[in-house]
Amino acid sequence: MRRQPVAARERRSAGEVLGGLLALLALVALAVGVPAALLRFTGSPIPSEAPDASVFTDPLDIESILYVITLGVWLAWLQLVFCLVVELHAGVRGIGVPARVPLAGATQAVVHKLVVAVLLLFTATTAIMPAFTQIQQAQQPYRITQAAAHEELAQHGRHAPGHLERQKVASAPEERDGATAKIYTVQPPHGRHHESLWEIAEKCLGDGRRYKEIFELNKGHVQPDGSHLHKASLIRPGWVMEMPADARNTQIIPKSQLQDYFREGHADPKDAKPRPAPKPEQQKTEDKTLAAPPPAQEEKKPGTQAPRPDRPGEVHAEQRPQQSPAPTPVLEIQPQAPAFPWPEALAGTSLLAAGVLTSLGMRRRAQLSRRRAGQMIARPEDGSALAEQALRIGADTEGVRVLNLGLRQLSQGLAAQKRTPPTVYGVHLGPRTLDLWIAPADENPPSPWEAHDGGQVWRLPTSALASLEASDFADVLAPYPGLISLGTNEGGRVLADLEAAHGLIAVDGPPEQRKAALAAMAVELATNSWSDHMRLTLVGFGDELQQIAPDRIRCLPSLAEALPELEARTAEVRQALQAAGADSVLTGRCRGVFGEAWMPHYLVMADQPSKSDAARLVALARTGQRLSAGYLVAGHVEDATWHWKIDSEGVLDAGVLGFQVEAQRVSESQYHAVAGLFRVAARQEGVPLPAVRPEQPAGAAGDRPAADIRVLGRISVDAPGAVDPNRRDICAEVLVYLATHPGGVHPTVLSGAVWPRGVTAGVRDSTIAMASDWLGRDSRGRPNLYYDERGRLKLGSEVRIDLQHFRFLLWRSAAEPASEAAYLSHALELVRGPLLADRAKGRYSWLAADALEYETVARVVDAAHRLAELRLAEPDPRGAVQAARSGLRLAPDDELLWRDLLRATGATGDRTAVHAVLDDLRGRLDFDLLQPETEALIDELAPRAHARGA
Repeated sequence: MRRQPVAARERRSAGEVLGGLLALLALVALAVGVPAALLRFTGSPIPSEAPDASVFTDPLDIESILYVITLGVWLAWLQLVFCLVVELHAGVRGIGVPARVPLAGATQAVVHKLVVAVLLLFTATTAIMPAFTQIQQAQQPYRITQAAAHEELAQHGRHAPGHLERQKVASAPEERDGATAKIYTVQPPHGRHHESLWEIAEKCLGDGRRYKEIFELNKGHVQPDGSHLHKASLIRPGWVMEMPADARNTQIIPKSQLQDYFREGHADPKDAKPRPAPKPEQQKTEDKTLAAPPPAQEEKKPGTQAPRPDRPGEVHAEQRPQQSPAPTPVLEIQPQAPAFPWPEALAGTSLLAAGVLTSLGMRRRAQLSRRRAGQMIARPEDGSALAEQALRIGADTEGVRVLNLGLRQLSQGLAAQKRTPPTVYGVHLGPRTLDLWIAPADENPPSPWEAHDGGQVWRLPTSALASLEASDFADVLAPYPGLISLGTNEGGRVLADLEAAHGLIAVDGPPEQRKAALAAMAVELATNSWSDHMRLTLVGFGDELQQIAPDRIRCLPSLAEALPELEARTAEVRQALQAAGADSVLTGRCRGVFGEAWMPHYLVMADQPSKSDAARLVALARTGQRLSAGYLVAGHVEDATWHWKIDSEGVLDAGVLGFQVEAQRVSESQYHAVAGLFRVAARQEGVPLPAVRPEQPAGAAGDRPAADIRVLGRISVDAPGAVDPNRRDICAEVLVYLATHPGGVHPTVLSGAVWPRGVTAGVRDSTIAMASDWLGRDSRGRPNLYYDERGRLKLGSEVRIDLQHFRFLLWRSAAEPASEAAYLSHALELVRGPLLADRAKGRYSWLAADALEYETVARVVDAAHRLAELRLAEPDPRGAVQAARSGLRLAPDDELLWRDLLRATGATGDRTAVHAVLDDLRGRLDFDLLQPETEALIDELAPRAHARGA
């Protein structure tokens, strides 16, 4: 049960006085008594003469051993004295958390407690700084006094790491006639910690179930980043929450300023002026003011402090007469887990993440094809958006490419030599090589594979695949579709082949850990590209995962329902082997005969099977040969062929395979969030595009911009300043985020977007300072990156942004119908390629939760389609061709634009050009999955095109 906060006592109890005296005696004894005793009984530790080399060769005697022990005691005493000096300095000077003494964890903790007890004897009250006692706070609730809150704020600034998880006490003027309101500012993420309404209700109202009250108070309010609260499960850093009247640990403000806080995150400071982002050397002095420039203030009399409405979440001391001080309030906060914490595990699933995003991209392309003009497709929210962010950070598309092309190239090379691919029981994918552990050993792999360890390992340098494309192996069946990621070790990612077991694989360990590992294997099997068509039966996972790959996954409630189909499939494969005269499924896949027969069927079961079901499954699985099947079950099964075990820390031991790895895991909440991504991608209805604002951007009138940021294609920042090449990518991302949010961004919102897993204020602010230096100043000498009067980061009016210019031209095209085609043509000239092309791996994950991609693709496609229609009506078919190709530069998979291109090319009368377009289309899209409108147009323009494609 939560303890109630209590006010600090003005006088110390007898027990506290006695404890302080005993602590003082203990410190004196340790600091003075110990060396005095050592000198009396053992003498000085410093030898009277320098030792010679015989010290290392003479045998040890009792005297030498005692000397070594004594020397060790002296060293321990010196360490204790150093700890004592550090703790006294921190306590007396009030500098916050004491410095850590190397190799003195337990010693410093003991000295810390003794010093605190002693200092209580010499303080006016018992309100010792909580920052000084922070070592003890890891084991107890936070206890923060008002004075301590001011102290920490003065030392570290409003965004100090300790502030990120602790909302300071706000003691503001008394409420009179409802003239004040209580607010809470949602804090930026810290590590894996993201705040939720439940947590805020726990912290401020004492009961997480009261989160609905906070939701009702704030529903629909426009927040500082321009969005609004519409779901209780979705809040963002920097948002301002109005709180119920009985809330504590909040900031109290005049009610007249409430709307300012909702719109801007701050009150309206009258005297504040924009100022540039600080230089890196100014961080020590400006860190505490970087989030928002403070207004000029008069010096206050002792005992009072003016409210600071420009600092949301900052402490505001109550103005009160000095002669009647109020008791210092004490705040207790117990950290709570957010409703959907940052899915760190998903960010580590490199191959799984790439497969999920590839499958998701295919769904969204189909969704785009159903989109109506003036709409964009729906985007994910809540936990699903966070899950996609993590997937974007971790996705290893190059690793997937290496695995897919490398294995298919191997199968092609062996087929040319009329050889059967070897049994691969393990795979190691490193940064530069792909290794296959094979059995039996073979020292003659096809080029460019190399044999190592006597032929037990076949190695492929990843550089050998640089010139290969997936189209080179379109007719090659995947030789090892049952490869699954077990996890990672110090060298890379380790995979195993389900089919190589020739029997049942049992995964044992804590139920939560083993289910998470099995779920990761299931999701990867369903989405990977090194497999062709497969059947995946899941038992015990619910129905959610079926949404990820309905063509591959079938979810069943029990193993008994799955066994008949599995048994029938095994019989079919045996018959196919006899009919093909093949000795192995690998031979059939390699030679490409009876292709459908070798498509696998795998079972993944989240629960431990009953004894009868396990016996039936073992009998089915133990075939002695590869039969395009694999069986993974949870728990211990006595007769399983392979036994894998995962411990409570997530380390997986693969038993006879000899692998021990950090297991790849996806928890239940995380795979539900991933399934939510596919559920949103299946929506038929679109979302209306927001209206374009008639704001003339920099450079629209032909004047030369001070800097240029381009996002409609390859990311480009053309600025007068210089930037460290090692920090260029992160600085460019900061500038791109600001460029695509022209209304301004609070630093807390920027932190949550660019650093979703959390970042210290110092790192964030130094990055902003470097980006400001890079962007330079405008023609009037003003910084191109500055803080406005409300504390928002903004780009200057002379920074040209191609996306803003594109939107402005769209507005002009709608406002001036007579010049619509000319404005659309100028707008499409700005499109150079896919949005934010060539972005660094793992960066720009905020796009998952932002409307930018969805909105920009829709606007470009609509503009290109409209211009193509206008050009065809003139008629100007070549202009229509150019318009369609302009849109395809950014949206190369949009069938609407491909139809425009085909129609416009056909209108030119050039049959050769039509077939060239069809060849390009065939290289981008699957002819078997085209929309009926596209197929009909192809049949009209080139009746034999489908036959040529086949």
